[in-house]
Amino acid sequence: MMTLRNLFFSAMAGLVMAGSAVAEPQPLDRIAVLVNDGVVLESEITSRMANIKASAIKSGQALPSDAALRVQITDRLINESLQLQMAERMGMVISDIQLDQTLENMAREQNITLADLKAKVEADGENYAQYRESVRREIILGQVQRVQVQRRIQVSPQEIETLVKMIEDQGLKEAEFKIGHILIEVTNNDAKSVEKARGQAEKVLGLLEGGADFAKTAISASAGPKALEGGDWGWMNINAMPTLFAELVRSGKKGDIIGPVKSAAGFHIIKVEDTRGQQTQEVQELHSRHILLKPSPILSEDMAQKMLADWMAQVRSGDADFAELAKEHSDDPGSAIKGGDLGWADPSIYVPAFESALANLKPGEYSQPFRSTHGWHVVQLLERRTTDTTQQMNSDRAYQLIFRRKFNEQATAWQQEMRAKAYIEMVE
Repeated sequence: MMTLRNLFFSAMAGLVMAGSAVAEPQPLDRIAVLVNDGVVLESEITSRMANIKASAIKSGQALPSDAALRVQITDRLINESLQLQMAERMGMVISDIQLDQTLENMAREQNITLADLKAKVEADGENYAQYRESVRREIILGQVQRVQVQRRIQVSPQEIETLVKMIEDQGLKEAEFKIGHILIEVTNNDAKSVEKARGQAEKVLGLLEGGADFAKTAISASAGPKALEGGDWGWMNINAMPTLFAELVRSGKKGDIIGPVKSAAGFHIIKVEDTRGQQTQEVQELHSRHILLKPSPILSEDMAQKMLADWMAQVRSGDADFAELAKEHSDDPGSAIKGGDLGWADPSIYVPAFESALANLKPGEYSQPFRSTHGWHVVQLLERRTTDTTQQMNSDRAYQLIFRRKFNEQATAWQQEMRAKAYIEMVE
């Protein structure tokens, strides 16, 4: 963004140079739009127009007339100027280190090095220094927009719940379940017959949970219509199932055994043999505990490592208790009061060194002392489990969909408010 003050000094410098040497007259850049105390230059418009035309030619995209394109580009540059002015008032600065990290990430996403990215930019006829500054500008625009727009957005739990239900219902329309079914029939509807059938159903359920073959059990015990087929109802969409089945399996996962559930016919036991077309997500969670020592001017790196090694030797020999050592010595106050216990967690939330240490352990094993960004640790893996996080995945997806919709709406409103308050003059 170029201010009027900068433009004035640039013009004066040009006049001084022109007075000191005889040269051909050169056309000066001109102001196209005044935007508060900043300007949009004619060169910015023509440069942006040339870039858009070059991109359109590459992609085979049709463009409107130059006049219509110029209006769109000028409008965009006015909005950017207003946002950059706001970023300047907020003291928002992108350092060269931050910029280099962003460029490295951009290169990594394309599976190339930063040097390759530079070569690619220059091969396209662009100046790499100018390209760097355009990326810096985009980062600032993105940050100021996020800061200003996010505070205007509220997403209620009710909105998320409603959208999650829609997502789940849509997923169920496309999902199919392979169902196994056992019916323990109630011959007479008196209390004694019902209790007898209930007891038989509970016994069958116990056998199945103990590992009994479902098909064999269905053939021998079921009074259902598919008993001779081992209770196999095959693949069915939820809308094609009997209502009772649909209600029971809508949240079921492969391998789930559901029941006994009573109906007028008797007691039903359903097994979800398999599913397909259903979007699910599972994560492996770990239960662990640790002791952390943070090096300081008093506690050196070597001393922290040795202390942990000595304590672990005492724990392994039975002369010390891990939990008591954590309570007394750990520099992680949140877990220290719980004997170093970190509870169940997705290991990806931990720093890389800690995650890596846990990945190499079996339940019950202790690590050797290791260094992370937090300090020196020893960690014990207590348990592993697989958790279905489909519900959380759908909630996160619903939140993101609602947030993006509201962000786009509020970003437009915010830009309109800025435009309404700004001094903007087209310079003919």
